[in-house]
Amino acid sequence: MTAAEALREALAHRDSSARLNAAMSAGIRPDPQYVDPLIDRCAVEPDFFVRDMLTWALTRHPSDLTVPRLVAEVAVGKGQGTSQALHSLSKIGDRSAWPSITRELLVSDEDEVARTAWRAAVHLVPDDEKSALAEMLCTQLGRGGRELQLSLSRALVELGGVAAPVLEIARDDKRPAVREHAIATELLLEDPDLGFESAVFEAKRMVALEASPE
Repeated sequence: MTAAEALREALAHRDSSARLNAAMSAGIRPDPQYVDPLIDRCAVEPDFFVRDMLTWALTRHPSDLTVPRLVAEVAVGKGQGTSQALHSLSKIGDRSAWPSITRELLVSDEDEVARTAWRAAVHLVPDDEKSALAEMLCTQLGRGGRELQLSLSRALVELGGVAAPVLEIARDDKRPAVREHAIATELLLEDPDLGFESAVFEAKRMVALEASPE
């Protein structure tokens, strides 16, 4: 049995603790043969902690081996395999992967794919493309529930000042949910310690006041 086959078998164990240990061992003692089994398992692994360990193990391998394989997985464009590949790319931080973060991923109707694409994008984007990324991310304001909106706000805050002009435009959107999300993100950009719940509460209050007759 090859090292890759042994790892595949270990990562398919019914016990999540055994899978966690197998992924950890693959990171402690990296081997080029481990890259494919680790990435393949990311696409089907049900346990969050094991998936996180799989990503850690991938970061322990040379990026010239992992990044091309992860980019190929991202190109599928859907499902857990894509979202986990995006997550791994964001952790590796190799900006050569930036072209793989497409508009289709950033606006994916799969929330987890979109969320991980936002995170990966802000980690990999070249400085001269940050403004364009902020514009793209702002098209997603008001989307989804509180957790998804928090993820988007964090991504925009991480982009920094380039997000401010786009958020200012979004404040005039006809949709109250978009205005509220834009204002909440602006407040976090000004004061990252404010907390998302407090920012949303204040944003809702401001939008309500704007809508009320004088």
